[in-house]
Amino acid sequence: MKKVLMTAAAAAFVLGVGVMAPADASAKSFNVKACKACHAVPKKKVGPAWKDVAAAYGDAETLAKVFKDGFKVDDRKVAAADGKWKKKAGMMTSQYKRLIKGHEDEAAKALFDAVAAGKI
Repeated sequence: MKKVLMTAAAAAFVLGVGVMAPADASAKSFNVKACKACHAVPKKKVGPAWKDVAAAYGDAETLAKVFKDGFKVDDRKVAAADGKWKKKAGMMTSQYKRLIKGHEDEAAKALFDAVAAGKI
């Protein structure tokens, strides 16, 4: 029974995390809901605090360039500077491929907007 419940919980998480709004030209098309599973604005969770990520990149264009260049670990300013996050980089790489790839500009803008608004 426990195994069935764990499998159901994992499936619900994957389905919930993988949901994105339909793509259009605005940043509002990228759903930051999935990012909340691992990131928060003011504090570290599974991943680094988004205020720290925003401070490291400075603007959405710089973060979008890292996304567009393939999101290599050595190009990730926070992961490259902190061994803890570098060890977890593989997890974000899989999320990048599933959620962000093809939406690099929208994702970076939506994430910076959410941080500025304190809503992630």
